[in-house]
Amino acid sequence: MGIGPSTKETTLHHFRDPLTEMISGDTDLDLAGIIFSGTSQDNDEKVFSADRIGTWASAFDADGAVVSMDGWGNQDIDMAETLRALEERGIPAVGLKFTGKQAVPVVNNKYMDTMVDFNKSKQGIETQIVGENTIQKIDAEKAVALLKLKMRKTKRGDSSD
Repeated sequence: MGIGPSTKETTLHHFRDPLTEMISGDTDLDLAGIIFSGTSQDNDEKVFSADRIGTWASAFDADGAVVSMDGWGNQDIDMAETLRALEERGIPAVGLKFTGKQAVPVVNNKYMDTMVDFNKSKQGIETQIVGENTIQKIDAEKAVALLKLKMRKTKRGDSSD
């Protein structure tokens, strides 16, 4: 399964990425970096990649993270494992992904408690309009608000486990 035309981001979108702009412009947050990771086919490699991301974020002494992906199905495993790898290292994390009509990811875990769906089509499906279902400012605002709440909760020592 490939990424559909409506979730593909244009070069201009990458240069003006709403999530990056939101986080880098927020005085309460300090953008330490952006990690790009591909999607493995093998589940063991998915876990390995997620653990590398968690280790890298931990080495950066990250106080929080936002994980974004524009795929679904098998890629839900990547999202679940990356959120797990971050949260198990004490790094609060929020997920952003296209969910739409599917309503729930293919896999789920307790770390997927703060997910933002960036589906924009009324039917909740991929469309033939390039960029229609990409992250917009409102999605970035939701993710940042959820991340701040999760970070505040972690600093206070609250736990839902």
